[in-house]
Amino acid sequence: MNIAIIGTGNIGSGLAKVLAKTANGVVITDQHGGQDAAQKLKKDGVTVQAANVETAIKQSDIVILATPYAASKTIAADNDFTGKIIVDVSNPVTDDFSGIQVGHTTSAAEEIAALAPAAKVVKAFNTVFAQHYAGDLKVGGQKIQTFVASDDDQAKAQVLKIADQAGLNAKDAGGLKNARYLEPLGFMNITFGYILGQGTEIAPLWVAA
Repeated sequence: MNIAIIGTGNIGSGLAKVLAKTANGVVITDQHGGQDAAQKLKKDGVTVQAANVETAIKQSDIVILATPYAASKTIAADNDFTGKIIVDVSNPVTDDFSGIQVGHTTSAAEEIAALAPAAKVVKAFNTVFAQHYAGDLKVGGQKIQTFVASDDDQAKAQVLKIADQAGLNAKDAGGLKNARYLEPLGFMNITFGYILGQGTEIAPLWVAA
């Protein structure tokens, strides 16, 4: 499986770091072509490819949008994602972090799906702080969960698989409509971590008897 990661900030670089350790091919890109990020990862012992956005999308089966919501919408609208799986990682928080821009009747993932109708859109990874990707992806000895939602069962299965391969505990979260609830969960995680002072060594956990 070939995976493109658009966005080379903390989330994008973190995902590249853990996914590059799997059997999947990883290419990273940003508005500058991703070369600087690829070189930085190489110094950390992680080998990924770099390419411009169009090439990265064309060569990949799965495209992870590790970009802010506004940028993800632009990327979805301006590129050809025919037959691709798009993974939306964004939490559509307001500029002042006081709430979310969309919710309850729609979600960032659903808005991105509307802009890229030829793609299969999956919501995932939005409740995992970037700092965890530098560690063992565990909190309190338990694997961090990521919740994966999509209307396409095959695309969802692929993302569940790569998330598990990366070291997370991936949970099927149903259809893409459930991104309306996963994104507020991501915002709540941010609130606990940064506003309420719990720090980033936290993660939401769904437990069962």
